[in-house]
Amino acid sequence: MASATFAPFQYRTYRMLWIASLVTNLGGMIQGVGAGWLMASLTPNPAMVSLVQGSITLPLALLSLLGGVFADNYERRTVMLAAQTFMLLTSAALAGLAWAGMIGPWGLLAFTFAIGCGAAMHLPSWQASVGDLVPREHLPQAVMLNGMGFNLMRSAGPAVGGLVVAALGAAAAFAINAITYVPVIFALAGWKPTREPDPLPREPLGSALRAGLRYASLSADHLKILIRGSAFGFAAVSILALMPIVARDLLQGTALTFGMMLTCFGMGAVLVALTLRRVRARFQNETIVRTAFLGLALGLFGVSQSTNVVATGAAAFLTGIAWQSAMSLLNVATQLSTPRWVLGRVMSMFQVFTFGGMTLGSYVWGRVAEAGGVGVALQCAAIACLAGAAIGLVMRLPAERQGNLDPHGRFRVPDVELDIDMESGPIKVSVEFVIPVAKTDTFLELMAHRRVIRLRDGAHSWSLYRDLAQPDLWHETYRVPTWAAYLRHMARRTTTDAENYDRLLALHTGETPPLARRWIERPADPEHAHAKSHRA
Repeated sequence: MASATFAPFQYRTYRMLWIASLVTNLGGMIQGVGAGWLMASLTPNPAMVSLVQGSITLPLALLSLLGGVFADNYERRTVMLAAQTFMLLTSAALAGLAWAGMIGPWGLLAFTFAIGCGAAMHLPSWQASVGDLVPREHLPQAVMLNGMGFNLMRSAGPAVGGLVVAALGAAAAFAINAITYVPVIFALAGWKPTREPDPLPREPLGSALRAGLRYASLSADHLKILIRGSAFGFAAVSILALMPIVARDLLQGTALTFGMMLTCFGMGAVLVALTLRRVRARFQNETIVRTAFLGLALGLFGVSQSTNVVATGAAAFLTGIAWQSAMSLLNVATQLSTPRWVLGRVMSMFQVFTFGGMTLGSYVWGRVAEAGGVGVALQCAAIACLAGAAIGLVMRLPAERQGNLDPHGRFRVPDVELDIDMESGPIKVSVEFVIPVAKTDTFLELMAHRRVIRLRDGAHSWSLYRDLAQPDLWHETYRVPTWAAYLRHMARRTTTDAENYDRLLALHTGETPPLARRWIERPADPEHAHAKSHRA
């Protein structure tokens, strides 16, 4: 079972949370149908209808970075419990007001925005927790199963939602959604994660946020994933944002028709979740994502041209295949290329870019539909998909890396003779290398990589100096704001990154290992003690 698609289910906590998430996702799909159809009933304006989807994705774009900081600095289970409880209460309030007939278009958008805020806090912690629930070798399958579970409910949920809305009204859909948060809350309450004690103080909010932004911005691979995710979200959201109008205007249908089309979309996504493991084994990441862009373009064009339920359903099925292929692949690529210490923040950045693209797309395609009709809007979105595929010609996604992102574990806290605490600083670090002149080019290549590692892990003002009188003597220097920041910086080094130092060590010809000195800044005042140097 170890290499099978369903291998993660052998881990009880993952299995229980996955099952509970099915119920919550079902409620979310029912709520989505209720909100979309209620808005279509309240106003004929296509832009307002498309903003229902935008009101859900906008908080994911605005607040996910904050959710990522919480995911990396607090117990993730606690963050998820708080977010789920907030969404339960918000959904219950929405149900009550809708039942009383007190919800208008803008009030509906406000409540869906609030539910999206809860999701923005929940998702980074949930995605970063997958690696805590299953071993790394099963992480891709676990991500696929998460997507499959969501899209199983995307298949069943909209149809159920259509029946609920048609029979009982949108308020009933909102009430059912509120109830479905309960299983996840109970599952999270029963999970007792093991957390290694951290001797360092919790990283300040602003510093933690900057660390996540810095890490992603210094990784060319992550930047490619973020940009491609944003482009895909911008084009792909058109099918979900405009589907209520497709069902109402092109198909002359009801809420049940709307639910059936979303079911077709979800069935396509489920098919991908069952087969993508084998597809990933045969094709490169770029090939899969580029094909997904092209498949989405074809599906959107098909929906725009059809007035037949069966043909539209088939095209929606194709868009579901494309959606899940791209989103799962980009998600897995992000998780496998990010160390645990910053995973929540990097995953939140992936959400910011992807859902930011979706939010902008929801607005743009709604405006286009308002001006030229839903068919024209879908055709324009299809053209955007073609442009997204063309981006891959100049911004190719990285192949899957097999590096070890676990902490290298070699660092030991150095002894110091000065009376300092965790907030003492700033700290300057210098490392001395003796490199034969003949190996200068190789050394500089390794140091260029080392610079990225240093800055990505929290160093500031990195520099490399060469001795004018002794050309084989080099000094690497960098700064960190506090002693705690220095210890945190060193603890972040991964096993793969440590290989860079091993190669530098092989070039070093000094009589002793490279000498590291740590300095604390002091004003030119006789009353202050001078910093002392220490060997690493």
